[in-house]
Parts: sequence; C-alpha cells; structure tokens
Amino acid sequence: MGGKSAYYGSVDATPLFVALLGEVSRWGFAAETIAALLPHVDRALEWIRNYGDKDGDGFVEYQRLNDRGLVNQGWKDSWDGINFADGTLAEPPIALCEVQAYVYSAYLGRAWMAYDVGDAALAAEFRDRAARLKQQFNEQFWLPERGYYAIALDKDKRSVDACASNMGQCLLFGLIDEDKAQLMAERLMSPEMFSGWGVRTLATDMGAYNPASYHNGSVWPHDNAIIAAGLMRYGFVEQAQRISTALLEAAEHTEGRLPGLFCGFSREHFEEPVPYPTACSPQAWAATTPIQLVKSLMGYYPDVALGGLWMDPALLASYGDLHITNAPMAGGRITIDISGSDATVHGLPQGMEFRHGTRPRAVDLVAQAKPRRKV
Repeated sequence: MGGKSAYYGSVDATPLFVALLGEVSRWGFAAETIAALLPHVDRALEWIRNYGDKDGDGFVEYQRLNDRGLVNQGWKDSWDGINFADGTLAEPPIALCEVQAYVYSAYLGRAWMAYDVGDAALAAEFRDRAARLKQQFNEQFWLPERGYYAIALDKDKRSVDACASNMGQCLLFGLIDEDKAQLMAERLMSPEMFSGWGVRTLATDMGAYNPASYHNGSVWPHDNAIIAAGLMRYGFVEQAQRISTALLEAAEHTEGRLPGLFCGFSREHFEEPVPYPTACSPQAWAATTPIQLVKSLMGYYPDVALGGLWMDPALLASYGDLHITNAPMAGGRITIDISGSDATVHGLPQGMEFRHGTRPRAVDLVAQAKPRRKV
C-alpha cells in the first residue's frame, strides 16, 4: 500500500491474536511458548485500550491516518463495504460489531490465561472488562425495531443499521445476549440473507445490495463457517447444518475447492453458485472452511488443563460416517470415529477423558475456577 513493503491497516488482527492464543492454550499448546508470547499479548491489549479505543467509549474503532490507507479496516475492507440500510456510506471512525466480539474474546482469553497461572487479580480485571463490553455492546448495537444488530457505529456513534453478515460472527465469541439470539438467527436464515448457498454479506432488502458486489451481497465461505460455528454455540443446530450443507454442495461445483467468495444470487434462480470474476482460488480461509464446518458439527473442543475432550456431534446422515486418524492431542495422537450423534475416541493420552456434551465456557470457568498453580 502506497509503495511500501508492508501495510498494517487491520483493526481486527490484534484482538484476534489474543483470542487465538487464549483458545490454543486450552488445547494444550506448549506452555513455554504461551509464556513467551504473553508479553506480546499484553502489548496487544495495551494497543486495544490506548489506540484501538482512542475516544475511550469502550469500543474499538478505526480511521485511516492518510488518504493512501484503506477506508475500511475490518475483514470487509472494500471502500463501500460498510453502509446504512439506505445505502449511505458510514463515515469513520467506525466501530464494527464483529471487532467488538473479537475484543470480548481477547479479554476472556487473557482472563483464562491469567487464572491458569494463578494470577486471580489480573483474571478478574479482564473478566470484568469483558462483562462491561458485552453489556455495552448489547445496549448500543441492538436494533430492537429491526430484530438484528447494527453492523457498526459511525463517527457520530449512530447505529449503522444495514442488515449484514458481520453480526453472525458475534455469535461464535458469545457476545450476543441469549434473549436476542433467536431473532438474530431467524434474520440470518431469512430469504433476504440466506441465498441457498450461504449467508449473504448484505440482505437483499438493503439499499447497497448487489449480488455481484465484493462485500454487499456476495457469499464468503469463511464468513459462513464462522456464522455456522456461532449458531452451534447458541443451540441453533438445524441452521448450522443448513449452512454447512449448502457450502459443501457449493464446493461440488468447483472441484471440491471453495473460492474466496461467490455471487449472492438465489439458489432458486441458479442451479450452481455464480462465480465472482476475480475470486481467489485457492485462498487460505476458504480452504479451511470445510474443516471448520465439520469441526463445528462435531462439537469438538478439548481442554487439556481440565483433562477433557468434549464432543457433541450433529453430523447429518447424508454426510456419512467420519473417521479421523493421527489427530494431535496433548502430546499424543488420537483416532476419532463418528456416526450420526455417536462418537468414539481412541488413544487419548493419560490424564485426558472423552466427555460427551459441551465444553465449559471460558467465561464460566474464569468466574468459578480456583488458581491451579502459582506464578
């Protein structure tokens, strides 16, 4: 960008780094590596507090520093990707809904890592930050008259009221209030949002909708994989299965390789996904989409510190049986077999148990857990 060799116009990479480290710490990632990265985690959290939230309103927002940078710095980084329901462009600084979810997950990830080494005070600090953010988000982003969340807040802290897929990503990280999730899931799966091949980036009844646009009506597989995982988290299993099946069927039309995106035309009008002319294929996050979809329907979540591997399979019969070998787990390798809702695991390392059901949420563990070891 601008002739330079590197460009850092990303508002979401920083909180996602912290959130990811918090999750892999539960998977049993090397403790010494986690410890070595903690100073960088804390610098990232400092950036969130002092630079990501420059106006101190509790939300992370972005605005480019000069006219050579990206206007939009979330994953929808096209110039027209963030707009109101009437199609008017939002003006920065912009606080995206999904970025607040990433920050929420980062706070909980840091809280869990603090508890894991016995630092109860630091854990409480980030647990409380997460709780405040969740309350504030649900108060300011929820649009009760529409039954969905604003995609963002603009420079004047107005709700950017377009119905977009971004809100679906908030489900995965647990930022959505339970009493609002049903309406939100219904909107995501409505004919305006769900094309039959996946959830559109923007609803068909929005002013900026264009099924052949980059971010205003297209379908992105990675976006859908995150939404499906979030729907599973909140118990909307059938909806997650519909999205997963649609994307796996879409892949059959591209020789098994999902592109970065395809057009948002309805499946009722076209027998296969309409290609987006300049879509990347292969693309890393599209390539990982089928893996994420299957993992979500497996309900596959370990916690090595708690000594458990949790699974709650919801794979459709049409998928057939699932057989996975050589999967890494707590320094060993395991074999997994799933048929419908039945799962068996072989080769779990000593100290690990297979448990059917849902892994305890980090937010609940942080609130209840006692430190297990001292710093």
